[in-house]
Amino acid sequence: MDEIMNKLGGYWLGQRANKEISSAGDDIESLSTSVGDGAKWLVNKLKGKMQKPLTELLREHELPEGLFPREATNYEFEAETRRLTVHIPAPCEVGYRDGSVLRFDATVSATLDKGRLADVEGIKTKVIVWARVTAVRADAAKVHFTTGAAGIRKSRARDGYEVVRGGIVVDEF
Repeated sequence: MDEIMNKLGGYWLGQRANKEISSAGDDIESLSTSVGDGAKWLVNKLKGKMQKPLTELLREHELPEGLFPREATNYEFEAETRRLTVHIPAPCEVGYRDGSVLRFDATVSATLDKGRLADVEGIKTKVIVWARVTAVRADAAKVHFTTGAAGIRKSRARDGYEVVRGGIVVDEF
């Protein structure tokens, strides 16, 4: 009789625990909705949803894998709005094989489409002075950066952006 009661009690506790864990997941989900998009990557991790590496997401959208620094491991991507937000631990600069340098803020956001990032916020490039990048477009041979309101364009060889490089921390974006 004791054995049956132990099994029954174990089953009941297991069911109760599953219900509580499910409820906690729902609470976290509603919290992330009220807090905003910044917490979604944490919620996905807690819920066990794996997101693909950022390099894979870029490759699927026909952009070079090394466009962002190695330190950019957390990101959020809303498929419906195409909005990509990339989190970097601190503002940094990345030097590329062709001698160009990009500066990244701790948060970079853009609209992601095939072969392009539009409405970019959080990236600068050196064009005599540091200029904010507003769009990035890639084709088979080149990566094209559009900067500022004047729309200055700078094209660079794509192969210089295919390797993921580490960033050097800078004091300010």
